[in-house]
Amino acid sequence: MSEASRLLAVVPSPASPELARTLDLAGYSWKAVDSTEAAADTEPSGGWAGIIVDASEDLDGAWSFLRSVRKQSSVPTPALILIGGAQLAALEHRDDLFDDFCLTPFHPTELEARLRHLLSAEIEVQSADVVEYGDLALNLETYQASIGGKPLDMTYMEYELLKFLVQNPGKVFTREILLSRVWGYEYYGGARTVDVHVRRLRAKLGEEYANLIQTVRSVGYRFGQSRWDS
Repeated sequence: MSEASRLLAVVPSPASPELARTLDLAGYSWKAVDSTEAAADTEPSGGWAGIIVDASEDLDGAWSFLRSVRKQSSVPTPALILIGGAQLAALEHRDDLFDDFCLTPFHPTELEARLRHLLSAEIEVQSADVVEYGDLALNLETYQASIGGKPLDMTYMEYELLKFLVQNPGKVFTREILLSRVWGYEYYGGARTVDVHVRRLRAKLGEEYANLIQTVRSVGYRFGQSRWDS
């Protein structure tokens, strides 16, 4: 599946721009709510897949929300709480109200990893063992990529860049965003790093599939269509 099949509830409403952007780019379906009443009124027929509660601004309100939600259900909905470093002590003796936490400000990669672990039994996002786009296939366990069953010889970072693009088809990313999301926020390489890796990827994909990675002038790159989609 390319997106989550069930909704996440995000508290409070509106969600912070950073959280909204991270969830959107990771392929999650979500809805921001302000209260347990709103969560109950808008809950999908299959129930919420999970709950993300941002407690960085209102810790007491976050505990109140989680306490009410847990009381209303015999089967607790997986819950992740976003909390500031100075609030860590507040987690003690409240582990019955949440399943995992992530410090704010968070790095998108860490939050995505925690969500995948938290929701692994509930929803499927773009993290299946094999990600496919036409004849292109990426095995996420073996770190191997192939076209039509023929393996592609690529470096780890080339694979990581291709994987990120394949998991976000049609979306345009600046070079700066790609550096942050693929190489990590501690990487200090310049935008030329992205250009070099894209050029190498296109060469390895071959003439027929090189246009899968499209250049968006003055912006960055997008994983687009190839001849099989025309």
